Amino acid sequence: MDKVYHFSAPGRTEIGGNHTDHQHGCVIAAAVDMETMAEVTLNGTNVIRVDSEGYRPVEIDLGDLNAKESERNTTAALIRGVAAAFAQRGYKLAGFDAKVKSTVLPGSGLSSSAAFEVLIGRILNGLFANNAVSAIEIAQIGQYAENVYYGKPSGLMDQMASSVGGLVFIDFNDPKTPIVEKVDYDFVHSGYTLCTIDSGADHADLTDEYAAMPIEMKKVAKFFGKEFLREVDEQEFYAKIAEIRKETGDRAVLRAIHFFNENRRVQLQVRALKNDNFDAFLHYVNESGMASWTLLQNVTPAGYIEKQDMAFTIALCQQLLGGEGAVRIHGGGFAGTALVFVPNNRFEQFKDKIDAAIGVNAVHKLIIQ
Repeated sequence: MDKVYHFSAPGRTEIGGNHTDHQHGCVIAAAVDMETMAEVTLNGTNVIRVDSEGYRPVEIDLGDLNAKESERNTTAALIRGVAAAFAQRGYKLAGFDAKVKSTVLPGSGLSSSAAFEVLIGRILNGLFANNAVSAIEIAQIGQYAENVYYGKPSGLMDQMASSVGGLVFIDFNDPKTPIVEKVDYDFVHSGYTLCTIDSGADHADLTDEYAAMPIEMKKVAKFFGKEFLREVDEQEFYAKIAEIRKETGDRAVLRAIHFFNENRRVQLQVRALKNDNFDAFLHYVNESGMASWTLLQNVTPAGYIEKQDMAFTIALCQQLLGGEGAVRIHGGGFAGTALVFVPNNRFEQFKDKIDAAIGVNAVHKLIIQ
């Protein structure tokens, strides 16, 4: 009987640092108790076969690891991209069959795609690289697959949080060697329940909206002859803000303001957690949420009037929380989920009211691993 290998990778939640990673900024993120798991057997061929529960099986021929335009936005692209990165590092790969199950809900803002990329990376690392590839490098390989093969201009936070695990502060000033620091804080004792709320909005057709955020931030950086906002001096930015508005437009300027503030706010959040000042931490979460809504503008897609699922979800949460806890957009934005800290003694009532207004099973309780 063929030997069966078991691999898994967790979903992630972004605690702080909304759209800062692709500008080489800082984030706080955490692996959560939802995971993507695989049972793997070597198949003696040169073909990787991945059969994910609920999806059509995917096959990749290891004889051709070039990026394919026809595979853009597909699972096949992610597998081929991760395999290509391992092959480029000199590892000899072979075919295997993987049966994949996941409790990371797709479109949940918990980054099911990053968990999948890290899972494939862990399989290849375990079977063909003797686990020599570090967690950070596996995350970078996942980002490479997503950027180059899948065609989504994502940062590195999602993959890093899934691959490294726990609650982490990450500084992407040098993405090739990011600074990763474990933050020792136990949310269980905070008196709050961490959850996401599925707004019911659809991610489909929003790629341009996501892509516009790094593009516009880079336009501001380019004004200063830089590639990323992290390289721009904030005081110089404000000194020349009138000229930048003319050159890049107001939304790009507002998004740059968000970056500078959010990058600083992440470091304040880490300090608050280290000092066990959870009230200050929640204040910064709420601040981040409003900045994402008003400056980054990743809550409602441009031109949407009747359908504003995320805006409604956040506004309802603010109303139900009544000044306690915190709520903010979670992850990429526009669709998907809100991240909420609810006082433990009010969680059941909060959940019932969300279920009544948005739909049953909209609330997903999270535990940081």
